[in-house]
Amino acid sequence: MPNWLLPENIADVLPSEARKIEELRRLMLDNFRLYGYELVMPPLLEYVESLLTGAGKDTEQRTYKLIDPMSGRMLGLRPDMTTQVARIDAHLLNRDSVTRLCYAGSVLHTHPSGLHATREPLQIGAEIYGHAGLEADAEIQELALASLAMAGFPDVRLDMSHVGVLRAIIAEDEAAKKDEAALSALLRAKDCPGLAERTANYSEATRAALMALPNLYGDIDVLTRARDVLPALSGVTKALAELAALAGSALGRAEVAIDLADLRGYQYESGAMFALYVPGLPNAVARGGRYDHVGEAFGRARPATGFSLDLRELARLLPTAERKHSIRAPWGNAPELREQIAQLRKAGEVVIQSMPGHDDEQDEFECDRVLVLEDSNWILKNLG
Repeated sequence: MPNWLLPENIADVLPSEARKIEELRRLMLDNFRLYGYELVMPPLLEYVESLLTGAGKDTEQRTYKLIDPMSGRMLGLRPDMTTQVARIDAHLLNRDSVTRLCYAGSVLHTHPSGLHATREPLQIGAEIYGHAGLEADAEIQELALASLAMAGFPDVRLDMSHVGVLRAIIAEDEAAKKDEAALSALLRAKDCPGLAERTANYSEATRAALMALPNLYGDIDVLTRARDVLPALSGVTKALAELAALAGSALGRAEVAIDLADLRGYQYESGAMFALYVPGLPNAVARGGRYDHVGEAFGRARPATGFSLDLRELARLLPTAERKHSIRAPWGNAPELREQIAQLRKAGEVVIQSMPGHDDEQDEFECDRVLVLEDSNWILKNLG
């Protein structure tokens, strides 16, 4: 085997793609900072028992494990950064106030998460700790939509669900509570024959409600149908009201879809969940939701909600940005030029440094402006 081959679903990032990824990273982290989020940098590996706390079986199966030669203990390479940030909030920062944290870094998966997906995503995300109200969920959802809009994706679909619906339905049925994990898997797969078989010995009310869930999907009107066919339990009513409020806040900014059987991350989440899709990518480009119990194992459970996305997948789909008029500044006028660049960045425009000889129309297609070194002059050149 040639020594330059890489493992399946692992790839180098070449210059043109690396520039796009880095510009997106800077743009989003700067925006997170404007919202009041503080940057943290968790380690790439840590002890497995800490790394996988509250993360669920799916996350454990995606985690690379190795023995630490110094301690002899099992280490894991992080497949996700959310539990790491929860550990930082609960154990290291230990604040009583609301805390907003953000992060960006590579994670590793034993298997790709979807068709053509990399096993080394570059994950970026934001989390709010210490606020149990729906306002925090709405802020995270808004921030996720704003991040895609800043990256140049105007057509976004927001898929929503809520783990509270299933948990409220099975709360009074002991047989159903024992099958909680199996039920979430059957509902996620919309396996109606399997669901009918599994629920055969449940109470009639529980069975009818569970069998209704796979068909409760569509636009926001699904919530009206759900109120008609699901039992009027307090947990169900609360979950549907939260979904209605969050979906209403996103109307006009995204195409909203509800699927009450879509329970991916069920063991991990504790409330409303969402996934964001963009044209050209079959997998969700971003996922988020509430996960109030992850910090328990670190000694301090706190209300928590957040989202994350993969910058590598996003960069591959980056659309052509609208071009702006040019600006010229001589080499000897560097302070003025730096000020112009700072103003452009502050206005949300993307500026990338380039060199002459590149095919800028092809190589920098995502930029508003490109900074080119040419004949001892810095030129902000219009590519339109």
